[in-house]
Order: sequence, then C-alpha cells, then structure tokens
Amino acid sequence: MKKSIYLICSLFILLLCDLNAQKRYLDPIFSGVQRDSFVYASNFEVLSGAPVLINLPMDVYTPIGDTATNRPLVILFHTGNFLPTLPNPLNGGIAGNRRDSVLVEIATRLAKMGYVVASVEYRLGWNPVSPDINVRVNTLINAAYRGIQDARSCVRYLRKNVKDGGNSFGIDPNKVVYFGDGTGGYISLGAATLDKYSDIVIPKFIGPDITGDGIPDPFVIQPIHGDPFGTTLGVNPSNQATLCKPNTVNFNDGTAIGSDVALTVNLGGALGDTSWLDKSDPPVISFHVPIDPFAPYKSGVLIVPTTGDQIVEVQGSYWVQRKADSLGVNSVFELPNPITDAYSVQANKNNEGFDGLYPVVQGYLPNPFTGNPYPQSGPWQWWESAIWSTIPHPSCPTGAPVTLCNFHVINSIGNQTMSATKGRTYVDTIIGYYAPRAYRALQLWPTSSEEYLKGTEFKVTIAPVPASSEVYIQSEVEQPILGIEMFDVNGRRVRNIQNINHAVYSLDREGLSNGVYFVKLRFKAGLMTRKVVFH
Repeated sequence: MKKSIYLICSLFILLLCDLNAQKRYLDPIFSGVQRDSFVYASNFEVLSGAPVLINLPMDVYTPIGDTATNRPLVILFHTGNFLPTLPNPLNGGIAGNRRDSVLVEIATRLAKMGYVVASVEYRLGWNPVSPDINVRVNTLINAAYRGIQDARSCVRYLRKNVKDGGNSFGIDPNKVVYFGDGTGGYISLGAATLDKYSDIVIPKFIGPDITGDGIPDPFVIQPIHGDPFGTTLGVNPSNQATLCKPNTVNFNDGTAIGSDVALTVNLGGALGDTSWLDKSDPPVISFHVPIDPFAPYKSGVLIVPTTGDQIVEVQGSYWVQRKADSLGVNSVFELPNPITDAYSVQANKNNEGFDGLYPVVQGYLPNPFTGNPYPQSGPWQWWESAIWSTIPHPSCPTGAPVTLCNFHVINSIGNQTMSATKGRTYVDTIIGYYAPRAYRALQLWPTSSEEYLKGTEFKVTIAPVPASSEVYIQSEVEQPILGIEMFDVNGRRVRNIQNINHAVYSLDREGLSNGVYFVKLRFKAGLMTRKVVFH
C-alpha cells in the first residue's frame, strides 16, 4: 500500500509540475504543419468481387521546426461505411477518405501540439444491398476485419521504421493512439480489443454451412481471411485467391513486431462485441451522439445508411465505456485526481460518471422532405456545399432537379446547421477532452533532467503531520534542500521557493486552506515528493 501511495504521489507531482511548466501535447505550440504521403502496406481489396492488390497510403502530419524524436503517434481512420465515396453511389455519404475535413483539422491541430499524425486509407468493400442478411453480415464483418488488419499493419510499419529505418518520423513506438471517426471508430475500437481469432467466433458472427459438413461456419475463417493482426496469409481454397497478404511482420533481426497501442479514441463508432474488451486492453475515449440513427449509443442493430437495412447487433460508446470503467482500464484518467476542466465538467453532466465518455447531445429537426423530426448527428462533419450541391444523390427520386435533391441536401438532413465553423467548434471539444486524458494515458510529461529518488537514499523528515500553521522539512546535511514546489490536489502550484541550500526549512501555511498538499523537493541527488496536510 505504501508503495502504491508513493507511486501515485510521485506521478501526481511530476505530472502537475510539468503541466505548469510545459504545455506541449496540451496546447498548440507550433504554427506550421507539414504533410507528406507514404504507402504503409499493400493488400487485397474486395470492391468488385474479385480481390485486387492495392497500395494503402497515409498522410503524415508533423510540426514544422520540431526537433523532438520521441513524439507520440496518432493514427486516424476515416468514416465512410467501408465503401468509397464518389463515383461509387453505394456510400451515399460525403465523408470517406483520409482527407475528410474533420480529419485534416484534427491531424493539423494535434501536429501543432507536438504529435505526429498518420491519416490512413484502409481496404474497402462489402455488399450492403444484398437481400440476404447473411451476405450483409458476412461481407460487413469481413470489411471491418480487414480494417483492423490494416490498422495493425500501419502500427508495425511505423514501429519498424523506428528500429530499422532510422526513425525518420521521429516517434515513440510505445506511445501510439488509434483514433477513428464513424466507421473508423469501429476500426479503432476493434483493433484495440480483438486480441485473438476466437474472440470473433461467437454466435452472431456465425453463418450458414459453406464447407458442406452440415455445421454452421464462422463468417471470418482464419486460413481464408488471415489472422486478426494481418500477419498470416489468407487464401480462398475454392479459387486460390489471396485475401490477406502479411505486411511488416518482423524487424530485420527476425523478432516479431507488436501491434498493440497505448490508447484508442472513437468518434461515433461502435464495437463488434464488448466481449472483446478485457483488462489487457488500452484506455479508451469515446465521443457519441446518443440519438445517432445509424450507430447505436448503447446496444442495437447496425443500420445501413444507404438502404436502411439491418445488419448485426453491436455495442456503442456507452457500453464500451461502461465496461472499460468496470475493468479499470480507464482508471489512468482519474489518477491521481479527476480532470476538472470545462470539457470534463460538461461531459460529466451526461456520462453517468464514466470518465472517457463524452455524450455529444443533439436534438431533432424537421426532415425537409417529410416534416417528421429527424435526429441530428455527426456535428463535427462539414463539407463544401457548393461542390456537393451539384451532384445528384442516388436516393433522389427519378427526375428530381439536382438543385432540389443532391448530396448536400440529403446529407444535411441529419446535420442541418452544418458549417466549417460549427465543425471546428466541435473539434475544439474533441481535442479539449482528449488532450489531458492522452497526456496521462501516454505519460507525456517531459522527462526531467533530474532523477526522481526512491526516498530511501537519505532521510527526509516532515513534521508535524497534520500541521496547523507551518511544517518543518529536514534533510541530511550532505543533501541540503535546494528548492521546494507545493501543489494543491487540483494541480495548482501554490508555492515556489528556490535557492534554499539548507538542510532545514520552515514552510509557512500563509493562508492555505485545510487539506492535502504535495511538495516536490529538489536536492543535488535528484527530486523527491512528499505529502503535507494542514488542518
């Protein structure tokens, strides 16, 4: 118990001292961002029925003028229903590639805060218009499975670059974040939690017999589709077509490259099944509109946006965060003390106490075609209305003038006040809520040039405890106290005393309220933290 308390106190002081001294990863500190494109993998896409080998590109955003070489990495996944945007009419949406407006905005902001961000493409393709629900479920779960494989291939590609490629991206391979929007949220959640193939062999993902042995078969079959990490070959035995090509499996020395991440973020997506989530998984942050008509906030049957057809039951952000909370994987957000900024206060009004869950409350507006109330969702999305107003939407009635029915009009039904200003305002909220939690989950405070001592190297006495007016801090003569910083439980620095250079110091209360405080003591040998109590 003493060891745990000491660790928490040390973490508390280190974190909050650095919050006062350095705002990198919490605020924008760079004015310019560079974007470069790379190919992180190649694999087989199934858009036209037959698998086709394609390259998978990514845009990498880095802060201009930054010399750091151990920066956290965020991998962004776009939305789009696992279908391409124009010229393919099946998507029906406007967003759906790595340069969606909201992704460019998020990537740019994070890079200005000191992150490296990779906004990636992943494989697309499934059959949303099949009248057979087994076909819809089969093809969709395999599309999501391929997205999970691609996410992990991207992590391994970038990790290999650190060890074998000179770390040209300047990242810390142990501080990687999945961050998905909409459909990309299914990928970020799935890639963070689907640890083994058996996780996906559950009743709702088992279909009819396809092998002729009279036994129902899983929709995902590892020898055919590859393993969940994309590290094994997947071949269709009926025609010998390759469906999964292993990408970046090992370092040059032959050791395996890990695919795990340290944090995952979900904007309006869902998880295939909460049984995938366990104590070994990373912390998770979710933003979700509770009345989203397509992705359930709690648990519900996934709906095809373009056809309205039902597919399969999934669990949304509420149940994901509730289970993460029960498992303790999100406890890092609350230690050593809860985050109490304005974004957190707003989230806490609606999240039932599940730190990491931000319910984005929206209302209903009349559908301009029917007059019926229609739920508003995805308020962080925006697009060029002048362009999309000229393109007929596939759901428009035959002969309808394009000026009255087009991609902009149809997509605006659920986001009627859409604008760049509105979208960026919601990005303010997303980044504002994400940043302090990522700071803790990724341990982004700067490494001190001074070593934190274990507390056993020499004797330090603080008395009395509790104190009413002053406390005496005494060290050994050979290790005089050089400086003292004191913090309250909210992380606010309330004292900063330097150039002491004595083994004994009297720390006066000077009007401080009753309660617990933490002091960071600086010696020649390093730093030490201690607790002080006033009553």
